[in-house]
Amino acid sequence: MEPAFLSPHFCKGVGINLINFKNKDRINLCQVVKIRLLPGSNYKKIVEFLLPGMPKAVEVKNLSKSYGNILAVDDISFDVEENEIFALIGPNGAGKSTTLRILATVLTIGDGSASIYGLDVKKEADKVRHIISYLPEEAGAYKTLSGISYLKFMAALFSDDKSKQKEFVDMAIEICGLGNRLKDKVKTYSKGMTRKLLVARTVMTKPRLAILDEPTTGLDVVNAMEIRKIVRDLSSQGMAVLLSSHNMLEIEFLSHRVAIIDKGKIHDIGTAEQLKEEYSAKNLEEVFMALTRK
Repeated sequence: MEPAFLSPHFCKGVGINLINFKNKDRINLCQVVKIRLLPGSNYKKIVEFLLPGMPKAVEVKNLSKSYGNILAVDDISFDVEENEIFALIGPNGAGKSTTLRILATVLTIGDGSASIYGLDVKKEADKVRHIISYLPEEAGAYKTLSGISYLKFMAALFSDDKSKQKEFVDMAIEICGLGNRLKDKVKTYSKGMTRKLLVARTVMTKPRLAILDEPTTGLDVVNAMEIRKIVRDLSSQGMAVLLSSHNMLEIEFLSHRVAIIDKGKIHDIGTAEQLKEEYSAKNLEEVFMALTRK
């Protein structure tokens, strides 16, 4: 297979900063020691260049979903690349949770199509469930169990292999960072502690795609920041993350790309910097107002 090369012109155009390479005229990807994405990087174009022909983590085409006469999701299309943090942002009732539930195989597709790593969400739902993990907004843990007992119980649901179970639990312990409090019952936990436990449970099996619905809703600043760090770390380790939030300022600092959704429709998609520049806005809240007033 011929080696792939990046030109300095391409790197500058899409926002790549290449570190520790010798040939400044063109860079053999096999020799690149480190690639750092700069603010405003064209994430999608970079991934398409580095991984041509690879199936996307998520691909949604003309997706719609109705509840009786209410059209909750209205002909939306978007995709998520591998290792990308992609956010659906909008107010309550915008269609965010319905979209995530469809991709998590909890709800069936109305019209359109959706695939995860090339697997059809409708026709291959069982296979999809083996490579994703889903955290609903209102998820809870068994309050009468200790944190560690809850993690062990959940690990046993994912695998019969004792060594695998231990691997899952060890990873969850590291992710949640609750230390000795894992010995205490969940009912004694704060909302932030419970949410960190649930996020750890969601990703302890190392899914290829983590679907997180409003992961920081109702949390204080400290706990919200800790959840955001967990999400960023997961992405850096190779996991794709699809999340929803109505907190647009928070998502601006977390996601590689965002989709603005309101009343079931996606109004625009891009990096926070691209959207702010396009709509002459100071933040994503101003972008949202500019789009939804149209």
